[in-house]
Amino acid sequence: MLQAIGLTSTPRHDRPPAVDDLTFEARPGAVTALLGPPGAGKTTALRLMLELEPGRGMTYFRGRPLHRLAHPPREVGVLLGDIPGHPSRTLRGQLRMLCAATGVPVSRAEELTRAVGLDGLQRRRIGTLPIGADRRLGLASALLGEPHTLLLDEPGAGLSVPEGAWLYELLRAHADGGGTVLYTTGDPKDAARNADRVVTLDRGRLVADQDVAEFARTRMRPRVAVRTPQAARLAAVVAQEARAARRPVEVVAEDGNRLSVYGSDCAAVGDTAFRHGVPIHRLAAETGGGPAPRAPEGAEAGAGPVARAPEGAAPGEPGAGRRAEGLPGATDGRGGGTRRPARSPLRPLRYEIHRLLGVPSTPLVVAAVLLGSVVLALLLGRGGRAALPAVLAGWPAISPLPPAALGAGLLGAFSFGEEYRYPALTTGRGAVPRRPGLLLAKLAVAAAVALVLGAAVVVVDLEVLRFVYGAELITVPSNWPTLCVSWLGLIVGCAWAGVLGAGVFRAAAAGVAAVLAVPVAFVPLLQKLLTGPSVRSVAGLPARLREFAGPQWSPAADRWLAGALRVLGQPAGVALSLMLTGLLCAYVFTGLRRKARW
Repeated sequence: MLQAIGLTSTPRHDRPPAVDDLTFEARPGAVTALLGPPGAGKTTALRLMLELEPGRGMTYFRGRPLHRLAHPPREVGVLLGDIPGHPSRTLRGQLRMLCAATGVPVSRAEELTRAVGLDGLQRRRIGTLPIGADRRLGLASALLGEPHTLLLDEPGAGLSVPEGAWLYELLRAHADGGGTVLYTTGDPKDAARNADRVVTLDRGRLVADQDVAEFARTRMRPRVAVRTPQAARLAAVVAQEARAARRPVEVVAEDGNRLSVYGSDCAAVGDTAFRHGVPIHRLAAETGGGPAPRAPEGAEAGAGPVARAPEGAAPGEPGAGRRAEGLPGATDGRGGGTRRPARSPLRPLRYEIHRLLGVPSTPLVVAAVLLGSVVLALLLGRGGRAALPAVLAGWPAISPLPPAALGAGLLGAFSFGEEYRYPALTTGRGAVPRRPGLLLAKLAVAAAVALVLGAAVVVVDLEVLRFVYGAELITVPSNWPTLCVSWLGLIVGCAWAGVLGAGVFRAAAAGVAAVLAVPVAFVPLLQKLLTGPSVRSVAGLPARLREFAGPQWSPAADRWLAGALRVLGQPAGVALSLMLTGLLCAYVFTGLRRKARW
């Protein structure tokens, strides 16, 4: 049972709200159509139900509002607008990533691929799918969590007649299994043909809430559909006889040799055609051709029962213990309803790995970094004047960062930037949920990729230099541990700056800008500050710390601490630490402000 109570969107720019005090219900075991012309507020109503749009009102899904559901994707399946997903991701990769977000086994993706008729297209990229397959993928995404309720926005838009018939058969099967289906449409004939109940909107307000039979009788004009090779002649004689008999009959010429006759029946039209010798190829009674006159302002023609809050429950509390036996995600009202929704992936680490490996940008960036580092290392090593660490990193003096740091920052920026550009998590509040689990997963995966990339660059550059210039000329320096820590810290810091920058400003370009701001803006400023006469050296800090630490540590620990402090004391290390701290604080602040706004 879906109950929408008093849904009202927030007005914008002194305009009336797109949805105004909308109240209705969609029952389980039935298909409900939300009908209205373009601009009637159908999509806004769905977004209000999903808490994606600011406004007032409440929507109950089997007695619970969305924010009280433990696992929304397992209760509500959603298809809004275009199919979410990176156009370069394969169909299989997209569904597997969403399996990790929904918390269902990967086998569910293969099962739904077969169920929606996408066999053989698993390796096709989303951007190359035809619109029929595109819609099937969207429906498969909505069904991943085996939800009880389906909310679909214009699911049949752009589909051919056979594809549309298949779609509505699938929705009917879901309803027959006890589920709730609510979809929007702008076509009255579509609603009359495929729905059990029709909720009609106009300018954001409820016009009618009716059973489909009553809707067809009161809101649709009955007609006689005729196909004849002499359409013009038949139209003339039908209109002539109607005028003679003073009957209100209207004849409308359709495309080709078809007519629609309003105000008559099949027998009368057939008799007229027989008397005048007009051959008839098709003669059928239909409902369609436009709605009946609008109900008076403030009245609800044939309004059905008004949705109510569950009896005996306070607003926001579960219903009276109703349980849908055997349905996925069903609850019995005895606990579990007060948990916060899983607005981020239920398996965030697996989700992030699928996201990273599912697009071609990842291997392209890695290949470009390795190739650029090798070329720069060979050029720097040829002169023999550059220091070996700079040669191995492929870091010329004119570049603000080495290729590895830029690549790690770019991959980190993509981890959030692509989430905002191609949203996949749409059943929570907003396209990209700000949850600690998802952030930690992105930071962990970005750090792992950065470490692998940094180590690979050094190893590949070292081997290429030894191969080209000879092994005896390229020796490993004695302070290699400190150099490695500095190098890997720089790479990981750039990756995290890209993640947080894109997460705060919701764009991959902002993540890249955050990475470049460290060497371009912060490091020169800190160098001026740290070279002043009042700055004290950190050389004796380990000894001073030992005085307050109590137990004495070993000389080896002393050396490691001194090395770590030297690394952190570098201007780049200080600037990167400050940048990451600032971005993390901004990320937390914007997340809290966004929650308060909702």
